[in-house]
Amino acid sequence: MVPDLSIDADWNSLYIDGEWVDSESGDDIAVEDPSTREEVARVPAGVEADVDAAYEAAADAQKEWEQTPPIEREQLAQQFAQVLQDHEAEIVDLLAHEAGGSQVMGETSVRIAADQAAQAATFPRRMGGDQAESNVPGKENFVQREPEGVVTAISPWNFPLNLSGRAVAPALATGNAVVLKPATNTPITGGLLFAKLYEKAGLPEGLLNVVTGHGSDIGDAVAGHPESDVVTFTGSTPVGRGVGATAGENLSTMSLELGGNNAHIVTADADVEAAVDSAVFGSFVHQGQVCISINRHLVHESVYDEYVERLTERAESLPVGSAHDDETVVAPIIDEGQRDEMLGYVEETVEAGATLETGGEAVPMEGVDDSLLVPPTVLSGVTNDMPAAANEHFGPIAPVVPFSDVDEAVEMHDDTEYGLSGSVHAGDVGTGMQIAERLDTGMVHVNDQPINDEAHVTFSGTKASGVGRFNATDILEELTEKKWISVQHERREYPF
Repeated sequence: MVPDLSIDADWNSLYIDGEWVDSESGDDIAVEDPSTREEVARVPAGVEADVDAAYEAAADAQKEWEQTPPIEREQLAQQFAQVLQDHEAEIVDLLAHEAGGSQVMGETSVRIAADQAAQAATFPRRMGGDQAESNVPGKENFVQREPEGVVTAISPWNFPLNLSGRAVAPALATGNAVVLKPATNTPITGGLLFAKLYEKAGLPEGLLNVVTGHGSDIGDAVAGHPESDVVTFTGSTPVGRGVGATAGENLSTMSLELGGNNAHIVTADADVEAAVDSAVFGSFVHQGQVCISINRHLVHESVYDEYVERLTERAESLPVGSAHDDETVVAPIIDEGQRDEMLGYVEETVEAGATLETGGEAVPMEGVDDSLLVPPTVLSGVTNDMPAAANEHFGPIAPVVPFSDVDEAVEMHDDTEYGLSGSVHAGDVGTGMQIAERLDTGMVHVNDQPINDEAHVTFSGTKASGVGRFNATDILEELTEKKWISVQHERREYPF
């Protein structure tokens, strides 16, 4: 018998009101393995009628759920964390098949998702209110925290497990119901898998509803549904602007994590070996398909040549190949659209005068037509306005840009519409902190690289990198609302 969490299981049903049901359309969508380019599953192509059914179920179930004792919601989050860990091997395999995730990417995804669930388990007991003195004699003021109602979670394809989980787990823990719309490329690990895992954890019916489908068909219906009280979204800035505009018509609360053009700053006094070590992970883990990965390497001119040489050597040493090989570090890109766009940026940057040190084109894979495998790519002689540096390339590409002093580095860092994450290597912590404080970005990491995510620490961006926040108590604030109740204990005197 095929295990129910394997890629060979039946994934061709929506999950609505605790039941696995067919889509109203009767159509389905193929899921492709980026390593083999083969179809590995089919999922339903949901339509607006399915979306409506999902929100109706969520709204009905939420009314009872918010009245449950905190310990029940706490235990659900704990059980979900345990289920994740119990099925880590199957989940890692699913991520390899669907997202092209290496072993490191898969294991990291499960660890972060379990951390998010553990953090969410603390929320039910942290939803208490406040009591305040009144300016009116005999009056008592109470402020209560209540769930918003129905939370919409629209998740991306790059890290589908934990970028869905950071919305779903805290939403359920705070007494909300959820409608989850995963990305078309990763409808299983970003959506349908959650339904199966939460069933194993004992989730009551109707509280989690998963609708797969093309964003062009149901995206607006999901983002702008009248029953949606909160919209969480992770994805590109152009798509996020559309989601935000649609959600805004309902005056929904929004947490939108959008694009980034994250810089890795290396000063003249930096430990170059340590900076390169950080850079290799920050640029090439999961093929650079990470919203908080290094998009630009800003390196002081005095250590520039050494940095480029070391980075190129390390890039060429990384194992590349199928995501199904445990030794692989850099696996294939998610699809040909992403591959062609990033390679276009590389070609345009070379045409603009940069030097291609290594990589720069897709390489063949045995038995695979039209390979998606792009090896680690290093570009030197890059300026901040060249395409690979100015655009979010979202690939295993490392454009290295020289600077002459820290003021110029800060100016170059901020010369982008984005402000998501970043990193600084400056030789000592104090100097690194001083530089970090000057950067216009939501997150920055000293003596490290930009890819950091801890469920108990805030996660947010500035400028076009999003609105709202995830993680820590920030997501608790986004998913709940406050109600002021006053009690007049003795008869009040009015002026008329």
